[in-house]
Amino acid sequence: MFDHAGQVAVVKLVAQLKLLPTPEQAEALAATLTACNAAANWVSRVGWEERCFASRVLRGRVYGQLKERFGLSAQPAQHVIKKVTDAYKLNRATRRSFRQDAAQPYDDRCLSWQLGQETVSIWTVRGRMKSVRFTCGQRQRGLLVTRRGESDLLHRDGCWYLLVTCDVPEATLQMP
Repeated sequence: MFDHAGQVAVVKLVAQLKLLPTPEQAEALAATLTACNAAANWVSRVGWEERCFASRVLRGRVYGQLKERFGLSAQPAQHVIKKVTDAYKLNRATRRSFRQDAAQPYDDRCLSWQLGQETVSIWTVRGRMKSVRFTCGQRQRGLLVTRRGESDLLHRDGCWYLLVTCDVPEATLQMP
């Protein structure tokens, strides 16, 4: 099936992977979510006080300080800014805030996959954590070959997850 531009139509699906970090890796992941969300709250405050919600303008105002104040590298700093500006797209009437453990987006510059070993290498504020094990079902494993775009690091009910965006070709209906 093709879209209007003649491209193969795709459906976006999310594969949920459960991370199985060591205690040291889990501490680094927790510190990362804490730092990224503290940074997002700071960016939100700056944007709110200056009534600046445009990504490009806000980026110019806060990017360098995100690296200095919060220890974020380039891509996580960009993702924090985008997370804040996206939140203000929904509603500019109230100041946006982020929980300490709110999900943080990652892209392939901060996250690399070793599918055969069922591990990921992930950026943290304590350095890159290599060989973080994950587990998932066969269906999710099959979806991983179509992953594209961002993955979100999530901590829920004491467990760590990566929510991975996958582009799957749209199925065509077979008529009997």
